[in-house]
Amino acid sequence: MAALHARAFPGGRAWAAGEIEALTGAPGGFAVTREAGFAIGRATAGEAELITIAVAPEARRGGVGRDLLAAFEAEARARGAEAGFLEVAADNAGALALYRAAGWAESGRRRGYYRRADAAVDAVVMTKSLVGA
Repeated sequence: MAALHARAFPGGRAWAAGEIEALTGAPGGFAVTREAGFAIGRATAGEAELITIAVAPEARRGGVGRDLLAAFEAEARARGAEAGFLEVAADNAGALALYRAAGWAESGRRRGYYRRADAAVDAVVMTKSLVGA
């Protein structure tokens, strides 16, 4: 998963295998995987956080991200989550479109959250009810 994460986010800080293991092994942590991608989340106290979705560059725009998002939501519900939240870079148009199409809505912003070499980018905080979804 670490190698795929690095390919999915070139120029960003890739997560090491140990970091991914710590996230998925922490209380409430989980991963859903597909051949061309994965999603990592955690679900505790009725709430789920989507930590990341990584899709291999060559598999993008083929429904893998949509499938992973649906699988994340299903696993979160199975773990008792009634609501979900995530953060996404404001300049990540593809991810924003994916989340909006799946019923996620912007609920806030973290100004300058993502540090880039040339600028700081806001994090868009999005939420979704997972009850009956």
